[in-house]
Amino acid sequence: MLEIILLMLAAAVQAAQPLAGASGTAPSEAASETQAAPAAPVAADRALPVSPEGGAGEGGGESAARAGTQQAAPSPPPAFLAPPAASEEESAPVFLAPEKPALQAEPQVPTGRFTTAVEVKPILRATKPSWIMVRPFNGQDLVYVTQIWAWRCGLLELKVGINGNPPEPWPLPPCHMDLATPNAVLETDGLPWRAFPAGSVAMVEVELTYDDLDRDRGKFNRQGMPIP
Repeated sequence: MLEIILLMLAAAVQAAQPLAGASGTAPSEAASETQAAPAAPVAADRALPVSPEGGAGEGGGESAARAGTQQAAPSPPPAFLAPPAASEEESAPVFLAPEKPALQAEPQVPTGRFTTAVEVKPILRATKPSWIMVRPFNGQDLVYVTQIWAWRCGLLELKVGINGNPPEPWPLPPCHMDLATPNAVLETDGLPWRAFPAGSVAMVEVELTYDDLDRDRGKFNRQGMPIP
């Protein structure tokens, strides 16, 4: 009787073993395989390329090393913090105005018509107290340069400064070479004076440049008298 019971138990154990094999691995083995299973691929911007077979593809180790190097590299500074690169055109000096042509000396051949420096210079130097005149008129100060205009054909340039300001060019009328007196002042030449507020002119500075490039200067008070 005991032998029959033992045989029945052995047969039951043998019948249970195939069921366990068919169900797969043991619970402990299944758990270890679950823990060792690779995680699903993450987003493309944070993971290595995945091959169709599910691996990292060829050179996966090298790609991972390069990705780590790229992540460790510092980010470049924002573009607005860097100074703009100057182009050749921007670095080149910029001239706001063309250079004024230099005055050129003219031949000094006396003509008897007082059209050269050699002829008018002695006259202008002898009449220096008459170079300018300040005349109060109609609520203004009128500064006249009539004496200079009368001998302008021997000049290249006239500059006048008021009350200590730097002398500025005062255009001279053209010489009328078709007349017997080229230095004559005609109505079409304009006015040989300029107006300033009444009582404002205290000092006038004059600079003459003759057509031989010689220069004369003078400072005058309100009465037209030279100031040392």
